[in-house]
Amino acid sequence: MPRFSSLKKQTAFVMKALQGHVIKSVGTVRNYEQALLQVCSYTKAKGLNDLRALTPKDAINYLEERGQVVGQKTLDMERQAIQKMMQHVTHELKPDERLPVIQSEQQTALTSRSYTQAQIKLVAAHQNDRNALATKISYQAGIRAHELLTLQKLEKNPADPRPVSTHKFTGRDGATVAYSVQGKGGLTREVRLPLALSEQLEKRAIAPQSITDRGVNYQQHYDVAGGKNWSSSFSSASARSLGWSSGAHGLRHSYAQERMNELQTSGLTEGSALEVVSQELGHFRPEITKVYLR
Repeated sequence: MPRFSSLKKQTAFVMKALQGHVIKSVGTVRNYEQALLQVCSYTKAKGLNDLRALTPKDAINYLEERGQVVGQKTLDMERQAIQKMMQHVTHELKPDERLPVIQSEQQTALTSRSYTQAQIKLVAAHQNDRNALATKISYQAGIRAHELLTLQKLEKNPADPRPVSTHKFTGRDGATVAYSVQGKGGLTREVRLPLALSEQLEKRAIAPQSITDRGVNYQQHYDVAGGKNWSSSFSSASARSLGWSSGAHGLRHSYAQERMNELQTSGLTEGSALEVVSQELGHFRPEITKVYLR
């Protein structure tokens, strides 16, 4: 595949192949071109020779990472532009195949709100055992719905090398067990579970099996709920038990707020505590973590 030195040339090549017979609207052409220019910057940073070298897996990682800094409208536009390129230019997707819709974490964070410990306990009591365990794990580790499907012991799936504060997990009371999850942008990070919760999880260890959630494939190592099915279960149980629901993402708000309190109580400044919580939640930028503290 040819290597272009200019990001604009890469984008222009793709748009020339799309314009006219695939995309007829001048406005759409302009929007897609701007979207693909942004994607080009990502491919360059990841060491890919060309925009057209992007694979569906690369695209999902890009959209998950991008979804932490832009709203849903921008994210959807970029997904649609990549999708058209893959369907009609690179043929990474069949004409009827689609990239999964990735939710903007920035948008979700703005609309979600935290739950108290008592409220979480009540919600879990209105779920079956499998979903209730997922709720407890998400709350204790601050993990996303799809990350529940990627849980592994840390020694079996080490975290990706990234800058780590020496205060990470400081203030967590009692014995904990280290696990890893795969989060946004394909980042594998360490999370911690209380010993008692870990023992419950290990009783549900299974031979690795493939599972698809929202169009993305995962290798699951524990028989625990996660993804869209668990999110729906949580929202339904919350509505039944509390009369309202902020969605499963509200558990990450709870984690963020409790960890900020723990870390600042232990003597960390607000800025240092924010950096730690950002790392624990798997955010690429501490700024998005601030939204969780409202």
